[in-house]
Amino acid sequence: MRPIETRYARSGDVRIAYQVVGQGSFDLVFVPGFISNLDLQWEDEGYSRLLKRLSAFSRLILFDKRGTGLSDRVDSHHLPSLETRMDDVRAVMDAAGSGRAAIFGTSEGAPMAMLFAATYPERTRALVLYGGYANFHKWVMPPERLEAFIATTETAWGTGATLPNFAPGRVDDPHFSRWWARFERLSASPTAAAALARMNAGIDVRDVLGTISAPTLLIHRRSDVRVDPEASRFLARKIPGARLVEIAGRDHPVWTGDVDRVADLVEEFLTGEPAVADTERVLAALLVTRIYDTAKLGDRMWGERSLRYQETWRMLVGRHGGRTSGTHGELMVSRFDGPARAVRCAAALREAAQQIGVASAQGVHVGEIELRGPPVGLTARVTMQLAGLAGRGDILASRLVADLVVGSGLHFVDAGRVSLDELEEPLPVVHATSEQHLEPACRQKARPAEPAALTARESEVVNLIADGKSNAAIAAELSLSEHTVKRHVANILLKLDLPSRAAAAAFSARHTGSDGP
Repeated sequence: MRPIETRYARSGDVRIAYQVVGQGSFDLVFVPGFISNLDLQWEDEGYSRLLKRLSAFSRLILFDKRGTGLSDRVDSHHLPSLETRMDDVRAVMDAAGSGRAAIFGTSEGAPMAMLFAATYPERTRALVLYGGYANFHKWVMPPERLEAFIATTETAWGTGATLPNFAPGRVDDPHFSRWWARFERLSASPTAAAALARMNAGIDVRDVLGTISAPTLLIHRRSDVRVDPEASRFLARKIPGARLVEIAGRDHPVWTGDVDRVADLVEEFLTGEPAVADTERVLAALLVTRIYDTAKLGDRMWGERSLRYQETWRMLVGRHGGRTSGTHGELMVSRFDGPARAVRCAAALREAAQQIGVASAQGVHVGEIELRGPPVGLTARVTMQLAGLAGRGDILASRLVADLVVGSGLHFVDAGRVSLDELEEPLPVVHATSEQHLEPACRQKARPAEPAALTARESEVVNLIADGKSNAAIAAELSLSEHTVKRHVANILLKLDLPSRAAAAAFSARHTGSDGP
């Protein structure tokens, strides 16, 4: 994408930075929240995705509010009123040659958008408010919490310390956490951030709500961590004809979570037509592999094993017909054309982790992703959350994965439902079982397990399992094919009525210990 040109509009004695993107049939002014940076926002996957979606059906006008990003700073001793800041919208529209526009106000930008719509009804085509509110102290934070937040900005600004206040669901995402720290530093200084917080604390536009005449859409996340959803419910009651849509999620910034859901709602409201399906998106299976150090190996040994595992990961993903899509800290993301390949690859990766000596946990999910570039969006985040919820050695998959691989020979065990931030309902999940494609789907009534039930060859195999050897290693030692070893393992589990290789290893150790070597 070519660089976006940044220009400056004069609003009184202040210069306001703005950009214009897209060539749609109507103008859409995006009023950002607490802080922003016109250049940096294009570097975040979610933010750039949202802006590209909006500019696909409109002429999108972006700007940094005074005191933030590329615009002039404010005097912390003489803070401007909301009316003065609201007039920055008019100045940007004038500079961009926009006589009338739809106004999209997000978070702290929503009160400014509401005041503009009430003050300039002839220039307001429609109004969209995301995560908005009419009174700061009532629906965002009371005075005592505000002072604690300001104290954080004055002591830890630029480190990403405010991220839990806005997007707790992204705290464990190291890539996003680093971006957020830069976002803080490049959007405002500590002094400016504190001044902005104090400016926002004075917001109260409740008296103007009844005078807004523009068609209005309200969007609010049902578990929003920063702005109480009651704020939008109040707006829906007070703004004539306003429509409220509550969506799943708790992370507050509009560019986090399911940005396509937000863009779909905005596009349909402003154009009168449902959003057109994106031909650049495809259905794919994602596998997220998480490794971690439970043995306290030390930095050097852990680094060596981690590097070795990543090399093995790339090799196994390719061998199973997948493509590696990058890493996020200790998370490794890969994509496959079908879920069966993803699950089989996960099983191979689990075995590799055991051999290398690292702990692994994996998540598998199916959904739409971008045809080009690394997987981002809801499908990727759900898969990462599944990997985060999976226990050591587990392959935790959505029920959809199991439904799509019926007849493949893979077996799954129901694991209940999990609640994820961005989903409307709890997600049904399953565990992929060990030796899935060869273990019996159901077992007969339990019977005593006796070593005599095994053939000589099966006894050899179970002893090698107890030694921690993989199927491939057993095949090499006994001069058998790997497929034959797998069949021996399946027969051993069936004869001894055992659930897994680990149980077979324990059985062998127990009987060897009692009978002698």
